[in-house]
Amino acid sequence: MTPRTLLTIAGSDSGGGAGIQADLKVFAALGAYGTSVLTAVTAQNTRGVDAVLPLPPRTVTEQLDSVLTDFTVCAVKTGMLGTPAIAEVVAEAARDGRLPQLVVDPVLVATSGHRLGVVGAVERLLPYARVATPNCAEAAAITGRPVDDVAAMVVAAEALVAGGPEYVVVTGGDLDGGEAVDVLHGDGVTTLLRAPRVTTRHTHGTGCSFSAAIAVRLGLGDPVPAAVGAAKEYVLRALTGARGWELGAGRGPLNHFGWSA
Repeated sequence: MTPRTLLTIAGSDSGGGAGIQADLKVFAALGAYGTSVLTAVTAQNTRGVDAVLPLPPRTVTEQLDSVLTDFTVCAVKTGMLGTPAIAEVVAEAARDGRLPQLVVDPVLVATSGHRLGVVGAVERLLPYARVATPNCAEAAAITGRPVDDVAAMVVAAEALVAGGPEYVVVTGGDLDGGEAVDVLHGDGVTTLLRAPRVTTRHTHGTGCSFSAAIAVRLGLGDPVPAAVGAAKEYVLRALTGARGWELGAGRGPLNHFGWSA
């Protein structure tokens, strides 16, 4: 059977743990064919980001046109956009209905703390998102309110849905506690998704992988709640599978393919 085609619009991670590289791994692991539009080149590894070079908006447009005029893309996810000008290029494609089942991962700051985007760029895309997946820090930056516990996550998710996306998942993996709790809000319903917290330093690219997995499941026809639940289970397996790894000196990558040896 011909696989479903997914598209990721994001930055490159030279360490391979996040960004375009992580998204393509997730697509492959979940049985989809991955295409990509690069927004920026980064020099980074498990210890942090050393440099970021956004691409010219025209180059992003040319990549989008090349992919979308040849492939039938069934779902799209965005990650690091880099600049408002690049975000406008992507938003224009979304406005024109060219980015189906759009999942927006509002990448603003890397795990290491390096700034990778601006709030204004993210806000350009949110009205066109089927699902947006901010972590607590990103939700706080967009809403202008602290998001430091589950109650605040619920308030943030409701506020963000009111501003455009059909569904919002505020992810709580960066909070303390024995559970990793995510808050899903949409269609007037709020759901708390709980999973045991995995003790591991291999967490780099968790947000990218989560949003990419949601996009795959949406492309396969899942309703949003089921897609989000399946993506959370996938990330839990990928975190668990990387617990014993020794890749890099900092926050290492996930086990996207379930390698056991």
